[in-house]
Amino acid sequence: MGTVVTIDVYTDAGTSGAETHQNLARARAVLQRADAVFSTWKVDSPMSRLRRGEITCEQAPPEVAEVLEQCEIAREISCGWFDPWAMPGGVDPTGYVKGWAAQRALSEFTSTEIRGAIVNAAGDIASVGGPGLAKPFRIGIVDPSSPGHLACVVELPGAIATSGTYERGNHLIDPHSGLPTARVASASVSGADLGLADALATAVAVAGEDALALVDGLDGYEALTIAFDGTWQWTANFPFASTSS
Repeated sequence: MGTVVTIDVYTDAGTSGAETHQNLARARAVLQRADAVFSTWKVDSPMSRLRRGEITCEQAPPEVAEVLEQCEIAREISCGWFDPWAMPGGVDPTGYVKGWAAQRALSEFTSTEIRGAIVNAAGDIASVGGPGLAKPFRIGIVDPSSPGHLACVVELPGAIATSGTYERGNHLIDPHSGLPTARVASASVSGADLGLADALATAVAVAGEDALALVDGLDGYEALTIAFDGTWQWTANFPFASTSS
């Protein structure tokens, strides 16, 4: 997947940690498997071979069909603003699969020792529980005009993804024109599933503020955009952290 993933696990004092270490090992295996199957940088990965037409989807590992099916759903929800089939070089589900892999890794944390866990895939975050009893995780959203500073802090409802060009340059592709395009400086989408949030954040970053309506109509998902001029727009229930807590 060409990125760094970090995992933070919170346990109660006095636990042995044995189950937690087993969970970490399984989560790591999930991420390594996703990279082996979906990397477009590895010439012999199933995804690279599929892109070159050397194998069919039916000949690829079963998770390829699963991911592409979910990408079709995300394409429909986003009205085509997220479209892996419109990427240069052939189908490229990278905008979905990073969040999908992190969410799958998170699902490995089933230990009774764990009160909270975060899987952070280069700023796209899947979480369960919190750092303490009845305390949600809080994360910061980077100010795209000053990446060393935070624009705001949110309380994690489960997952959040942010897309923009302030770190990687003009890498976002408008599926309708085929050209590198970003109509806002950054777009963040929160919700239950990081795969879908990741895809929608990409869609909103490319489409701009008008795409907030697509997220607003989706149960359990919220979005925030920060424009190049620094102005913000967001859906009604975007999970900004309360300043009083």
